[in-house]
Amino acid sequence: MDANFWHKKWQTNNIGFHGSKPNPLLVENFEALSLAQGSRVFVPLCGKTLDIGWLLSQGYAVTGVELSELAIEQLFDELGIEPIISDMGKLKHFSAPNIDIFVGDFFDLTQETLGIADAIFDRAALVALPETMRKKYSQHLTAITHIAPQLLITYEYDQMLSQGSPFALFEQDINLYYAENYHVNGVVRQDVTGMPAKEVVWHLTAKI
Repeated sequence: MDANFWHKKWQTNNIGFHGSKPNPLLVENFEALSLAQGSRVFVPLCGKTLDIGWLLSQGYAVTGVELSELAIEQLFDELGIEPIISDMGKLKHFSAPNIDIFVGDFFDLTQETLGIADAIFDRAALVALPETMRKKYSQHLTAITHIAPQLLITYEYDQMLSQGSPFALFEQDINLYYAENYHVNGVVRQDVTGMPAKEVVWHLTAKI
């Protein structure tokens, strides 16, 4: 993952990946996680996604991690929340009631720093990573969250049509990264408007 690439994206406001509303697939499928109100949802590589505001509005707590400090400053500004900011080793911690965001390298986030994660919502992390990093990412995510259940969104398309993210991921890829620890269940597969691609929602639950 090229940190300079993503920092430049945010500095130049080249953030076409940032949605203008909460992700409909999150809203429509979140109940699959069967979480009690007040549960804590971890959003890796969160940016300033409006999904965080939606989760907070539904009575959940949110923890996130993001490389760009600028993105997180904008996130809290748009939420209208004044965070308490502190240094935690290699990471910077932005906190307020029911929300904790860590700024820095995802791989510097530990179990102890993250704390409780009752579930994971991954809309923009796995699909943003090059193939060489995905296994490391999935193993680290699984470890620091104690195999928390996941709602994962991916795309299926001919990778030859695009050289950048979001990268194409198919069922064999999801199994490669997660089947050792999770039951992998594809719950939604739908066409992407105006593109020869499908968007897929996966529900991952820990193997007992």
